[in-house]
Amino acid sequence: MSKIKIAPSLLAADFGNLQHDVEMVNNSDADWHHIDVMDGIFVPNISYGMPVVKAIAKHATKPLDVHLMIIDPDRYIQTFADLGASILSVHYEVCTHLHRSLQAIKSAGMKAGVALNPHTSVRLLKDTIQDIDVVCLMSVNPGFGGQSFIENTYNKVKELKELILRKGANTLIEIDGGVTAKNAKALTDSGADILVAGSFVFKSKNPAKTIKELKEIAG
Repeated sequence: MSKIKIAPSLLAADFGNLQHDVEMVNNSDADWHHIDVMDGIFVPNISYGMPVVKAIAKHATKPLDVHLMIIDPDRYIQTFADLGASILSVHYEVCTHLHRSLQAIKSAGMKAGVALNPHTSVRLLKDTIQDIDVVCLMSVNPGFGGQSFIENTYNKVKELKELILRKGANTLIEIDGGVTAKNAKALTDSGADILVAGSFVFKSKNPAKTIKELKEIAG
Protein backbone atom coordinates (compact mmCIF):
# COMPACT_ATOMS: atom_id res chain seq x y z
CA MET A 1 0.00 0.00 0.00
CA SER A 2 1.40 3.37 -1.01
CA LYS A 3 2.21 5.72 1.86
CA ILE A 4 2.24 8.62 -0.58
CA LYS A 5 -0.84 10.81 -0.42
CA ILE A 6 -2.43 12.36 -3.51
CA ALA A 7 -4.43 15.57 -3.00
CA PRO A 8 -6.20 16.70 -6.19
CA SER A 9 -6.47 20.49 -6.30
CA LEU A 10 -10.08 21.53 -6.73
CA LEU A 11 -8.90 24.86 -8.15
CA ALA A 12 -8.64 22.96 -11.45
CA ALA A 13 -12.08 21.31 -11.10
CA ASP A 14 -15.15 22.24 -13.14
CA PHE A 15 -16.84 24.87 -10.97
CA GLY A 16 -20.06 24.47 -12.95
CA ASN A 17 -20.12 20.85 -11.87
CA LEU A 18 -18.24 20.92 -8.58
CA GLN A 19 -20.27 18.23 -6.83
CA HIS A 20 -19.44 15.80 -9.65
CA ASP A 21 -15.70 16.48 -9.32
CA VAL A 22 -15.76 16.25 -5.50
CA GLU A 23 -17.53 12.88 -5.75
CA MET A 24 -14.99 11.73 -8.34
CA VAL A 25 -12.21 12.47 -5.82
CA ASN A 26 -14.22 10.71 -3.07
CA ASN A 27 -14.46 7.57 -5.19
CA SER A 28 -10.87 7.68 -6.47
CA ASP A 29 -7.57 6.56 -4.92
CA ALA A 30 -6.94 10.15 -3.77
CA ASP A 31 -6.42 10.84 -0.07
CA TRP A 32 -7.35 14.50 0.42
CA HIS A 33 -9.24 17.29 -1.31
CA HIS A 34 -6.81 20.22 -1.76
CA ILE A 35 -8.57 23.59 -1.57
CA ASP A 36 -6.80 26.84 -2.49
CA VAL A 37 -8.24 30.02 -0.98
CA MET A 38 -6.79 33.19 -2.59
CA ASP A 39 -7.51 36.80 -1.70
CA GLY A 40 -6.15 38.76 -4.67
CA ILE A 41 -3.71 40.55 -2.33
CA PHE A 42 -1.14 37.96 -1.21
CA VAL A 43 -1.45 36.35 -4.65
CA PRO A 44 -2.62 38.06 -7.85
CA ASN A 45 -5.71 35.90 -8.20
CA ILE A 46 -8.99 35.39 -6.33
CA SER A 47 -10.24 31.82 -6.13
CA TYR A 48 -13.17 31.06 -3.86
CA GLY A 49 -14.20 31.69 -0.28
CA MET A 50 -16.27 30.21 2.50
CA PRO A 51 -19.53 29.42 0.62
CA VAL A 52 -17.68 27.27 -1.93
CA VAL A 53 -15.64 25.52 0.78
CA LYS A 54 -18.92 24.85 2.62
CA ALA A 55 -20.39 23.35 -0.58
CA ILE A 56 -17.32 21.15 -1.07
CA ALA A 57 -17.45 20.01 2.57
CA LYS A 58 -21.09 18.98 2.16
CA HIS A 59 -20.15 16.42 -0.50
CA ALA A 60 -16.58 15.48 0.49
CA THR A 61 -15.96 12.20 2.31
CA LYS A 62 -12.17 12.67 2.43
CA PRO A 63 -10.22 15.23 4.49
CA LEU A 64 -10.19 18.86 3.33
CA ASP A 65 -6.64 20.16 2.95
CA VAL A 66 -7.16 23.93 2.92
CA HIS A 67 -4.31 26.16 1.71
CA LEU A 68 -4.79 29.81 2.64
CA MET A 69 -2.96 32.07 0.17
CA ILE A 70 -4.18 35.15 2.01
CA ILE A 71 -2.89 37.94 4.21
CA ASP A 72 -3.82 37.87 7.91
CA PRO A 73 -4.92 34.21 7.95
CA ASP A 74 -5.29 34.24 11.76
CA ARG A 75 -8.63 36.01 11.34
CA TYR A 76 -10.11 32.97 9.61
CA ILE A 77 -8.66 29.97 11.47
CA GLN A 78 -11.81 29.22 13.45
CA THR A 79 -14.00 29.85 10.39
CA PHE A 80 -12.25 27.15 8.37
CA ALA A 81 -12.35 24.76 11.32
CA ASP A 82 -16.11 25.32 11.47
CA LEU A 83 -16.38 24.71 7.71
CA GLY A 84 -14.80 21.27 8.18
CA ALA A 85 -11.13 21.71 7.24
CA SER A 86 -8.91 18.86 8.51
CA ILE A 87 -5.60 20.46 7.54
CA LEU A 88 -5.07 24.23 7.40
CA SER A 89 -1.92 25.68 5.83
CA VAL A 90 -0.88 29.31 6.23
CA HIS A 91 1.94 31.03 4.38
CA TYR A 92 5.19 31.67 6.25
CA GLU A 93 5.51 34.98 4.40
CA VAL A 94 2.40 36.50 6.02
CA CYS A 95 2.64 35.13 9.57
CA THR A 96 4.36 37.59 11.89
CA HIS A 97 3.92 35.18 14.80
CA LEU A 98 4.10 31.78 13.12
CA HIS A 99 4.26 29.77 16.34
CA ARG A 100 1.10 31.46 17.61
CA SER A 101 -0.70 30.78 14.31
CA LEU A 102 0.27 27.10 14.45
CA GLN A 103 -1.00 26.77 18.02
CA ALA A 104 -4.29 28.45 17.06
CA ILE A 105 -4.80 26.02 14.18
CA LYS A 106 -4.19 23.03 16.46
CA SER A 107 -6.42 24.47 19.19
CA ALA A 108 -9.21 24.63 16.61
CA GLY A 109 -8.82 20.88 16.04
CA MET A 110 -6.99 20.88 12.71
CA LYS A 111 -3.55 19.76 11.58
CA ALA A 112 -1.24 22.75 11.15
CA GLY A 113 0.44 23.40 7.83
CA VAL A 114 2.94 26.01 6.66
CA ALA A 115 3.31 26.89 2.97
CA LEU A 116 6.53 28.30 1.52
CA ASN A 117 6.82 30.28 -1.70
CA PRO A 118 9.53 29.11 -4.16
CA HIS A 119 12.02 31.75 -2.98
CA THR A 120 11.49 31.14 0.77
CA SER A 121 14.20 29.04 2.42
CA VAL A 122 13.24 25.91 4.36
CA ARG A 123 15.88 26.90 6.93
CA LEU A 124 13.46 29.52 8.24
CA LEU A 125 11.39 26.69 9.73
CA LYS A 126 14.14 25.30 11.95
CA ASP A 127 12.63 26.78 15.13
CA THR A 128 9.04 25.69 14.43
CA ILE A 129 9.35 22.41 12.51
CA GLN A 130 8.35 20.30 15.53
CA ASP A 131 5.04 22.21 15.69
CA ILE A 132 4.26 21.77 11.98
CA ASP A 133 2.24 18.78 10.71
CA VAL A 134 2.62 19.57 7.00
CA VAL A 135 5.00 21.82 5.05
CA CYS A 136 3.56 22.74 1.67
CA LEU A 137 6.38 23.61 -0.72
CA MET A 138 5.16 25.72 -3.63
CA SER A 139 6.79 24.34 -6.75
CA VAL A 140 5.32 27.16 -8.86
CA ASN A 141 4.72 30.81 -7.99
CA PRO A 142 1.35 30.77 -6.21
CA GLY A 143 -1.76 32.32 -7.66
CA PHE A 144 -2.60 30.47 -10.85
CA GLY A 145 -3.05 26.84 -11.86
CA GLY A 146 -1.35 25.21 -14.81
CA GLN A 147 2.15 26.66 -14.33
CA SER A 148 5.34 24.77 -15.02
CA PHE A 149 7.33 23.13 -12.24
CA ILE A 150 10.36 24.89 -10.69
CA GLU A 151 13.29 22.44 -10.81
CA ASN A 152 14.96 23.72 -7.61
CA THR A 153 12.08 22.11 -5.69
CA TYR A 154 13.95 18.78 -5.52
CA ASN A 155 16.79 20.42 -3.56
CA LYS A 156 14.32 22.08 -1.21
CA VAL A 157 12.58 18.77 -0.52
CA LYS A 158 15.89 17.11 0.36
CA GLU A 159 16.96 20.01 2.56
CA LEU A 160 13.59 20.03 4.35
CA LYS A 161 13.72 16.26 4.88
CA GLU A 162 17.15 16.63 6.49
CA LEU A 163 15.81 19.33 8.83
CA ILE A 164 12.80 17.18 9.81
CA LEU A 165 15.02 14.17 10.58
CA ARG A 166 17.60 16.27 12.44
CA LYS A 167 14.91 17.78 14.67
CA GLY A 168 13.11 14.47 15.18
CA ALA A 169 9.87 15.93 13.81
CA ASN A 170 6.99 14.01 12.21
CA THR A 171 6.27 16.68 9.61
CA LEU A 172 4.98 15.60 6.19
CA ILE A 173 6.22 17.30 3.01
CA GLU A 174 3.60 18.38 0.49
CA ILE A 175 4.38 19.57 -3.06
CA ASP A 176 1.98 21.98 -4.72
CA GLY A 177 2.31 23.07 -8.34
CA GLY A 178 3.18 21.50 -11.66
CA VAL A 179 3.05 17.91 -10.36
CA THR A 180 2.71 15.33 -13.16
CA ALA A 181 3.51 11.68 -13.83
CA LYS A 182 6.90 12.88 -15.12
CA ASN A 183 8.15 14.33 -11.79
CA ALA A 184 6.09 12.43 -9.19
CA LYS A 185 8.64 9.66 -8.57
CA ALA A 186 11.60 12.06 -8.39
CA LEU A 187 9.68 14.12 -5.83
CA THR A 188 8.84 11.18 -3.57
CA ASP A 189 12.39 9.82 -3.97
CA SER A 190 13.61 13.22 -2.73
CA GLY A 191 11.40 12.89 0.36
CA ALA A 192 7.92 14.21 -0.54
CA ASP A 193 4.93 12.58 1.20
CA ILE A 194 1.95 14.37 -0.40
CA LEU A 195 1.50 15.43 -4.02
CA VAL A 196 -1.03 18.09 -4.97
CA ALA A 197 -2.11 17.78 -8.60
CA GLY A 198 -4.59 20.10 -10.27
CA SER A 199 -4.56 20.53 -14.04
CA PHE A 200 -2.78 17.20 -14.54
CA VAL A 201 -5.73 15.39 -12.93
CA PHE A 202 -8.74 17.44 -13.93
CA LYS A 203 -7.69 18.17 -17.53
CA SER A 204 -7.02 14.49 -18.21
CA LYS A 205 -9.54 12.32 -20.09
CA ASN A 206 -10.08 10.07 -17.07
CA PRO A 207 -9.25 11.91 -13.82
CA ALA A 208 -9.86 8.90 -11.52
CA LYS A 209 -7.50 6.77 -13.63
CA THR A 210 -4.92 9.58 -13.64
CA ILE A 211 -5.05 9.75 -9.82
CA LYS A 212 -4.59 5.97 -9.60
CA GLU A 213 -1.61 6.05 -11.99
CA LEU A 214 -0.05 9.02 -10.20
CA LYS A 215 -0.28 7.17 -6.89
CA GLU A 216 1.29 4.04 -8.38
CA ILE A 217 4.16 6.02 -9.97
CA ALA A 218 4.77 8.04 -6.81
CA GLY A 219 4.52 5.13 -4.39
